[in-house]
Amino acid sequence: MTPTSTSADFHHPDIQLPRLIAHRGYSAAAPENTLAAVRAAHKAGARWVELDVQLLGDGKAVIWHDADVARCSDGRGDLKHLSWTQAQKLDVGGWFNDDFAGERMASLAAMLELLNELEMGVNMELKVNKGHDPRLLAETCLPPMLAELPCERLIISSFSQLALQTCREQADAQTLALGLLCDTLPPDWLAQCQRLEAFSLHPSWYRLKRAQAEAIKQAGYALLCYTVNDPSAFTPYWQWGVDSAITDQPAAFQRYLDNHAN
Repeated sequence: MTPTSTSADFHHPDIQLPRLIAHRGYSAAAPENTLAAVRAAHKAGARWVELDVQLLGDGKAVIWHDADVARCSDGRGDLKHLSWTQAQKLDVGGWFNDDFAGERMASLAAMLELLNELEMGVNMELKVNKGHDPRLLAETCLPPMLAELPCERLIISSFSQLALQTCREQADAQTLALGLLCDTLPPDWLAQCQRLEAFSLHPSWYRLKRAQAEAIKQAGYALLCYTVNDPSAFTPYWQWGVDSAITDQPAAFQRYLDNHAN
């Protein structure tokens, strides 16, 4: 039977979304997905960050985007073949610039501690790279996030339906906000969101159409767009009902908004 409920039928956490969410931390000013990037985002005035979490080969949850470490460290190798001890030997900051040399990969636990210290919200993407188990990722990462962060400062998003469904099995809509990530909005987006009792949709901004945005908002879902680094081009999207733009450059974007406020 096709579900008929909408987001408005579910009681979600009282999340106050900011207009801007810092992508992978302040990734234009610091190495992405690091503690340094989150501190930089906070210093720049961001109240929320978007981050990626996945598992190392030994099951340790870490904040990292890629399936391997080549792009953002001084090492090589797939994440699924690394232990925490091996990962901590990597310099994950020097590739960005010398000011961050010696930065280490952040564990999920360390990141949660920092987010609480800074009182920041997080859109945490369960990053399911090839060869990784979506259910194991969700089962490992969700409990500490629910235990450490207040529900109004947490959104879990993923491209993986299985990862999101596993999260929903562990926590109801009142306890946990789920966000459906997509590149192009799928034709059955509403049915997917209804099945997940989702809080939000997270489409790629440049593929989103006005009619789609308006339909999402009419259905009662929050709308977060990624990755927006052209505030001028994005201006019409606010009128479409977009709640938040996920951006690499939160400070520059905020300056643009301040200078063009109506």
